[in-house]
Amino acid sequence: MTEIEGVWLTEDAYERLRQELAQLRAAPHGSGDVDGQTAAGRRMRRLELEELLDRAVVGRAPADDGIAEPGMVLTVRFDDEQTETFLLGRRDGADTEELEVYSLDSPLGSALAGARPGQVRSYRIPSGASMTVTLLEAVPYGMHLRRR
Repeated sequence: MTEIEGVWLTEDAYERLRQELAQLRAAPHGSGDVDGQTAAGRRMRRLELEELLDRAVVGRAPADDGIAEPGMVLTVRFDDEQTETFLLGRRDGADTEELEVYSLDSPLGSALAGARPGQVRSYRIPSGASMTVTLLEAVPYGMHLRRR
């Protein structure tokens, strides 16, 4: 599944975003600020949430096939031998404090999309330098807790 086809969300995140959208829809339509947001800002956020929730894939874990895709918790090793574990998804699509979240739009996330364990991928960081990362493991979100 690609980010265009659907956006993976946890059930908690889907509910939280749905509630935020309901609050935005109920907000006064005037031009004044509400909770620090302008009417234009609220309208843009409302449209973003509507589009996101329309494409949401909720409550379905990706296949446990080891392939890096949204909804998978990835463990990677960088050039300097440091490892990191993170969720591949959208920041506002995951309710997780224990994991960093990288989107498919990030340099690291886009480099790893579709990778299998053992595959080495390169990506550019904002400074322009090239980094190399090896995918060690990819497991569906939720299952990563059982494998610790």
